[in-house]
Amino acid sequence: MNLASIFGGNLQGLSAIASALFIGLAACGTAIGFGVLGGKYLEGVARQPELNKMLMGRFFIMMAFVDQFAVISIVLGLLVMFSNPFMGPVTHAMGAA
Repeated sequence: MNLASIFGGNLQGLSAIASALFIGLAACGTAIGFGVLGGKYLEGVARQPELNKMLMGRFFIMMAFVDQFAVISIVLGLLVMFSNPFMGPVTHAMGAA
């Protein structure tokens, strides 16, 4: 068993941990963001009900921005999990050794 195969196994394990952190922390951050955003929206509507239409439009715009954080993190997590960009040099070194 050479050093490249040991490093390849470690890299696959650490890639799984990294992708789980990407996806899990993105979900937690987005849930917290949606909770704060929804609470502030309801607080604003309770204070001034006549601004409901304007606040709802801004609420949906901000909801899209908060959701993009999760989408980008999930895509990066899946990229690391399924097409690891660091695995190519390791498999090349394993084949050469």
